[in-house]
Amino acid sequence: MTDAKSNPLHQALFRILRPMARLLLRNGVPFGEFSELVKRAYVEAALEDFSDGRRKPTDSRAAVMTGLTRKEVRKQREILAGQSPVSERTSHANRASRVVSGWVHDETYQAANGQPAVLAFEGAGSFSELVRKYSGDMTPRAVLDELQRVGVVAVEPDSGFLILKQRAYVPAGDSEEMLQIFGEDVSDLVATIDHNLVSRDVGREPLFQRTLTYNEIPPEVITAWREQAARQSQALLEDLDSWLGPHDRGVSGQEGGESVRTGVSIFYFEEPVQTNKSGDE
Repeated sequence: MTDAKSNPLHQALFRILRPMARLLLRNGVPFGEFSELVKRAYVEAALEDFSDGRRKPTDSRAAVMTGLTRKEVRKQREILAGQSPVSERTSHANRASRVVSGWVHDETYQAANGQPAVLAFEGAGSFSELVRKYSGDMTPRAVLDELQRVGVVAVEPDSGFLILKQRAYVPAGDSEEMLQIFGEDVSDLVATIDHNLVSRDVGREPLFQRTLTYNEIPPEVITAWREQAARQSQALLEDLDSWLGPHDRGVSGQEGGESVRTGVSIFYFEEPVQTNKSGDE
């Protein structure tokens, strides 16, 4: 086995797995459960991502690629076959976000200046109509309660009209929705890195991937920096959303044709720098 200290990919994987192990332990997921999920991911990748263009790999070939036995490959493949597609499993958690997106981009729910309108709860052009259009079978009251809970929507005390306070739905707390976002964001980042690692070899354009990092920032600057980064990042995302959102078929009403999932992720990070002092044991 290759020495992890000298293998750049192993070093990168350890950096990814270290905070993931902390999250798993905090949520009561033992190594055995994680190991089973890794096996399943290996089998699905082997079967779905390494076909010859005509047919999927056999269990035998997947076993050779993954290092698992054919029996284990067959077991994981059968488990995968019994699961719902990812798009079906995640659609419910995205409904509140779709309501907010419709409020921002759909002209029916915009004021004369193009900004999200103040909405009544019921009636034509109302919040209830918006929810029925963009959230499927969720009730307007349930969606409103959730958007109020996370501070996206406020209710005017006197009139009862609804005001959109934020242009994006972000779940609050260590909830199922936050874990879903965790899975989507990390998956998208790894997929982008994988694309960029092989893009030159296969003649594809690399995808945009940039990070701003400094290692010697004094602690007294962090609060101001955190606010500055959040303010400018939010402004950038809203600007990009204003350009891309109207092209979404769910907003434009355009039907038919192929679709592409795309976007830009921004996340903030900070951690203390570990210094090795001479004389330490």
